[in-house]
Amino acid sequence: MKYEGMVIRPPSEADSLLLQITYGCSHNQCTFCGTYPDKPFRTRPFEEIQADIEEVKKYTRGQEVRRIFLCDGDALILSTKKLLRILKVLNESWPDLQRVAIYANARDIIKKSESELKELAGQKLTLAYLGLESGNDQILKRVKKGATAEEMVTAVQKAQTGGIKMSVIGLLGLGGPELTEEHARETARAVSAMKPRYFSLLTLMLVPGTPLAESAAKGEFTVLEPRAMVEEMRSMVAQIDTHNTIFRTNHASNYAPIGGTLNKDKQRILKEIDGYLQGQHGFRPEAFRGL
Repeated sequence: MKYEGMVIRPPSEADSLLLQITYGCSHNQCTFCGTYPDKPFRTRPFEEIQADIEEVKKYTRGQEVRRIFLCDGDALILSTKKLLRILKVLNESWPDLQRVAIYANARDIIKKSESELKELAGQKLTLAYLGLESGNDQILKRVKKGATAEEMVTAVQKAQTGGIKMSVIGLLGLGGPELTEEHARETARAVSAMKPRYFSLLTLMLVPGTPLAESAAKGEFTVLEPRAMVEEMRSMVAQIDTHNTIFRTNHASNYAPIGGTLNKDKQRILKEIDGYLQGQHGFRPEAFRGL
């Protein structure tokens, strides 16, 4: 396998085979993200991808590969034709393959027709991760997300209609203290409209060298204190109205790891959050937080 640069994947893909089919991120402008600063976006030739698959097959002969994650940042930008060609090889190589997952952004999904999405899902590309970050358009514009909240709602709804389950990510603290109420309220509104299969929260950590970290160093942006981050999470969860959405805050960046299903477990989740706010549980120490 030939990996180039930093390769990231969601926590839930820890046991998946990571296959790099693009390099970097086609947007690569989000002010909080330091993942691909030195990796210009480009797609990999199919022949290189196929060579990687053949190499992995040699080492997995007789072993099952059940889950595969397609890297890098927004690999769904590839044409449906090229994605289907890759998926065909993956399904032929590992007949017991259960799921292929991918990062996506709103415009990747919106550009594809519903029939294209269904065709991809039919070849086991059945999970996509989308960074909503915030449902507040002022915050999204400020961090140069490249999409509005409404565009991301539309994208998630369209993908799920096409048979691709969506895992949506929000970022606590992204609005700073001055927009914390709006961030919580409007992110909850967006998630309620999306009704994604999964919704997870990460907590903002400043990455050295990013525009947001530089803004904080100049005093132009203030990072919320740990308690305020957890209060924001409580406000957000309290306002979400969805069903059968698996909720997680188990990412290493979070001060309060919690899980459940919304709305079914909402009251229990809120009670657990209150336990952190009331001092019954300790926040994750800074030394143990990470991206």
